[in-house]
Amino acid sequence: MIALLGTVMLSGTALAAAPAPTAPAPATASAAPAQEQDGIDVSGTLRNQAGDPLPAVTIVAERDGTPVAEATSQADGRWQLSVPAAGSYTFRLDESTLPPGTEVLQGETTREVSDGSLNTVVFRFGEEVEGSGGAGFVTVLRLLVDGIRFGLVIGISAIGLSLIFGTTGLTNFAHGEMVTIGAVVAWYINVAGGVQLIPATIMAMVVGALLGAANELGIWRRLRRRGAGLIAQLVVSIGLSIALRYLVLIFFGGRSESFTDYTAQTVRDYGPIALTDKDLSAIVIAIVVLVAVALLLQKTRIGKAMRAVADNRDLAASSGINVDRVILFVWMLGGALATLGGVLFALSELSSTVQYEMGFRLLLLMFAGVILGGLGTAYGALLGCLIVGILVQLSTLVLPLDLKYLGGLAVLIVILVFRPQGLLGSRARIG
Repeated sequence: MIALLGTVMLSGTALAAAPAPTAPAPATASAAPAQEQDGIDVSGTLRNQAGDPLPAVTIVAERDGTPVAEATSQADGRWQLSVPAAGSYTFRLDESTLPPGTEVLQGETTREVSDGSLNTVVFRFGEEVEGSGGAGFVTVLRLLVDGIRFGLVIGISAIGLSLIFGTTGLTNFAHGEMVTIGAVVAWYINVAGGVQLIPATIMAMVVGALLGAANELGIWRRLRRRGAGLIAQLVVSIGLSIALRYLVLIFFGGRSESFTDYTAQTVRDYGPIALTDKDLSAIVIAIVVLVAVALLLQKTRIGKAMRAVADNRDLAASSGINVDRVILFVWMLGGALATLGGVLFALSELSSTVQYEMGFRLLLLMFAGVILGGLGTAYGALLGCLIVGILVQLSTLVLPLDLKYLGGLAVLIVILVFRPQGLLGSRARIG
């Protein structure tokens, strides 16, 4: 069977539906605005593998074995129900209302619904296909493609983190919030400003670059000139991360929001691989940007200066390189790439919405990728993030969907124990 996923995201009094991240052939679920009612509203859209809506499917919410709310998907697949209050609920699909030939893999799940926080409800189902003997190979192949796509998104976000460490020695825990802020700025420009998402993303990348420059000029350059050690700077970055996260929560809120463009798309089959147009575009964009960064590092003066500063900062300064200017450029580049990574992550089936914690959730995987590849090396960060993305997606073959990010933590622990310098990093000699 080809597994399909239906994901539903609850946030406060409104729920934004999104496709689950790891299905080889995802059932897309686009955000549907919920009306303001008593209780906590839950709404979403159910679609099959081909992107067609699933009408007349009944969704039931139960509490302590007693049904408290029920909804039926409409002709366009949309549905909405309202649970009376926060608490533990069981969400169940009525299997008898599904289209013929659809097999339910996980049609019932229990979740704690909290007012003002993000919760996730996942329905898993699949459609019968002919020749199911090869379904195992197809599943692995599709998860592999999903892992490559996920790894590219992590890599786009993490290259700046690795370059900042290489040029300054700073382990920046606030980098995840730069991912979030970039996605939130792009959302505001796209939704409130009415700008199409592509130019909105370019504008947000400029804002992300300016945010990176403000970080360097306002905080980190001052700390370096005052002789602050790396441990002190790391602690400052943790505090900055918490402050920025809750500033985003104050101004953006704890809700989940979708971009106005590219939300609901049809899944297209490319042989055994199934992708939406936006997922394929995300892969192409990520590859083009990563190649451009590689050419920047190898062929341009600023790129060569960045590598020189990362290799030996004092020697680079003595040879006439303006180290402060190079570090400022690295921060601006990191901010712009973090913004692009945030937009691609919010567009993908891995998230499908903009959330105030999205960068924080991605931060562990970014650290796992750059440490696996080798801290301070851009190419190592890309390689490590690709490996982490593939391992995280393939882990869903044996792990529940809710636990798949634990694979990133496992990779982080293993690489620190057996090869702390990473795959492409060099062993440091002290003394």
